[in-house]
Amino acid sequence: MDNIATLAGKTKPESLIEGSPKENILIKTMKALVYHGPGKKSWEDKAKPTIRESTDVIVKIINTTICGTDLHILKGDVPEVTDGRILGHEGVGVIEEIGNAVTGFKKGDHVIISCITSCGKCVYCKRSMYSHCVNGGWILGHLIDGTQAEYVRIPFADNSLYHIPAGSDEEALVMLSDILPTGFECGVLNGKVQPGNTVAIVGSGPIGLAALLTAQFYSPAEIIMIDPDDNRLETAKKFGATHTINNSRENAVERVKELTGGIGVDTAIEAVGIPATFDLCQSVVAPGGVIANVGVHGKSVELHLEKLWSQNITITTRLVDTVTTPMLLKTIQSKKLDSKKLITHRFPIKDIIKAYDVFEHAAKERALKVILISE
Repeated sequence: MDNIATLAGKTKPESLIEGSPKENILIKTMKALVYHGPGKKSWEDKAKPTIRESTDVIVKIINTTICGTDLHILKGDVPEVTDGRILGHEGVGVIEEIGNAVTGFKKGDHVIISCITSCGKCVYCKRSMYSHCVNGGWILGHLIDGTQAEYVRIPFADNSLYHIPAGSDEEALVMLSDILPTGFECGVLNGKVQPGNTVAIVGSGPIGLAALLTAQFYSPAEIIMIDPDDNRLETAKKFGATHTINNSRENAVERVKELTGGIGVDTAIEAVGIPATFDLCQSVVAPGGVIANVGVHGKSVELHLEKLWSQNITITTRLVDTVTTPMLLKTIQSKKLDSKKLITHRFPIKDIIKAYDVFEHAAKERALKVILISE
């Protein structure tokens, strides 16, 4: 955790830390969204990050966003996140400082920040399992300070950043930090979506909608979106869902069976992260089908092996590796994928507390992704 200069318990915007009589160290500060335990966060002064390793860069944030995982952290579902951590793992920005071992980027480059940090050398990185990198993985806003700040330090920059092509819509590219590769890799690819398949996506929030958008690469015959929010279901229809089910009013299992001739779906994608939604996936998947878990689970779920043991069901779990980010970037650049339509709200980054309130009350506010804009 970065140390910060204080005087009488109050942060000084720019202060001298006095060591020995011969030593004065100038500490520069920035604003950041800081976690202080379950349910507690504040927009406050923190030390501006500095280069620590030769493979680091410092990025000045242009746009960042809030993820459902940040809400799980604030609920206490991710106990590894400690008091004082700067949250956030998504964003785009401009490189301001660069370590002397970085070869693929230079000062002034506009970059996409991957939510996954990869050293490129360990046993997992060599298997393209970057999420399990022994030196990185999901560390931003988790084990090290993250992107909901004016500046962020990115370790292993050569393997953890992506160049932004000139003339790109940088707001749209924030979706490539996490949400689109997560929906695609953990939902669509793990779910083995194929042409002519039937797919149910349980949860029509940002991740579920990202899975919906990218599932259409493979031309499934039907994509059924299940959610208790009519506004999100209406959005899903506009994004390409063939059927929607409001499970607060309808029996979702019965309705899915009606739509599939009593069989169930080939792929059930869990995109929420609570026991009820995982249980629903178990109830709607057809024999020989796949349950692809995407949601972040903070509580145990019940696995119904008494029903599934004979059904040839595959259950997959995954933390996004971001191996598909370059391909997804090309699909956005070619306008085959419109990621910007996932954005519903924009705030100056100084209004991040208000933005969190909107995101936490997504149904009421009709919110999907919120963009935070640095000044």
